[in-house]
Amino acid sequence: MQHSIQLPKARKEKLIVKELADETLVYDLENDRAHCLNQTAASVWKHCDGKATVSELAALLEAETNAAVPDEVVWLALDQLEKFALLEETPEKPFELAGMNRRELVRRIGLGALALPLIVSISASTADAQASLLAPGRCCGNPNDCASNNCAQTPTCVPPPPAAPSTKACV
Repeated sequence: MQHSIQLPKARKEKLIVKELADETLVYDLENDRAHCLNQTAASVWKHCDGKATVSELAALLEAETNAAVPDEVVWLALDQLEKFALLEETPEKPFELAGMNRRELVRRIGLGALALPLIVSISASTADAQASLLAPGRCCGNPNDCASNNCAQTPTCVPPPPAAPSTKACV
């Protein structure tokens, strides 16, 4: 039996997953990041159950797409899934692929009928970070920071780190 680290396993905890026609959207509640997986990356991720080898994942992808899928396509998907923390367990790359960057791996695979795995990721800022102006009581540096356009001296204002301490607050 192979060691479990050789069998990729997808992370399923603290994720919100929405499958669409051509892509899968994954929101990571732990890291506040949204990921868009194309069909190839999504298929690899869905089949990473901790029981299938990389070659078996390639075979499953071949069956779904009716196109030849080299193991390197799966390795490319695993590399991206690992980068975005969507795997619990990642197998070690084979010796011939170790140290190879994504560009070299794509060059090795070449372009074929199958779309290369692709993941697009964005950070999701908290609602507070999206606000354009500060609410009353929030620490400020000048009146233009405040929704009220009034920034006044107050000894009680201590912003959370890493912000510099301020003795002014929006009123």
